[in-house]
Amino acid sequence: MIDPRVLAESGILLVDKPEAWTSHDVVNCVRRRFRIDKVGHCGTLDPNATGLLVVVLGRATKLAGRLSGQDKTYCGSMRLGVETSTQDREGEVTATRDVVGVTPERIEEVVSHFRGDLQQIPPMVSAVKKDGRPLYKLARKGIEVEREPRPVHISELSITGIELPFVHFRVVCSKGTYVRTLCADIGRELGCGAHLHALRRLASGRFSLDGAVTIDAIKSWEREQLFAHMIPLTRVLPYL
Repeated sequence: MIDPRVLAESGILLVDKPEAWTSHDVVNCVRRRFRIDKVGHCGTLDPNATGLLVVVLGRATKLAGRLSGQDKTYCGSMRLGVETSTQDREGEVTATRDVVGVTPERIEEVVSHFRGDLQQIPPMVSAVKKDGRPLYKLARKGIEVEREPRPVHISELSITGIELPFVHFRVVCSKGTYVRTLCADIGRELGCGAHLHALRRLASGRFSLDGAVTIDAIKSWEREQLFAHMIPLTRVLPYL
């Protein structure tokens, strides 16, 4: 039988992750401030991305795998005409091309090719492992290796605005999808190259930014306020 106190301190906290924070930084902040041993998250957000991070506490950490597998919704922007080593704005510029002649009609046509089931090659700067070693560790040493394509699914992909060289979009995608790779692949098909400029996660499965709390708010709380804002474990199960 589960200790009622353990159950009362188990659940989900929806956090609006700020830019420059890693997902691990958020987990550590909650763990250390509130002295909770078991804290995890459901789907990594890159440091330069913002938005919803689903944080699991106590017994809810056992559900992290199932929650991580749900579709994610993002809004973001890509920068046409510039390719980078990391496929986002943090990397070194590897190629530049003119975007003159890239029309909204051509952008919409190319984007239509990236809906549904796709095969995506993971970027070198990623946690995907090759022979037991994360790719990003090889990339730091200047080593690039061949990567096997992985199946991903893009449920929705729409252009929400075009202000060349920037293209704004909304995407709903499966677990394991690299949005920066999606942007790089779209740029490659356009013939001008592209990289991810900004990204914000709006939802993960049925959880959304509505009700998500900021890091500043978390830092101001006592333990009682944490549990008051947490979604209890008994309410999490219907989401699965």
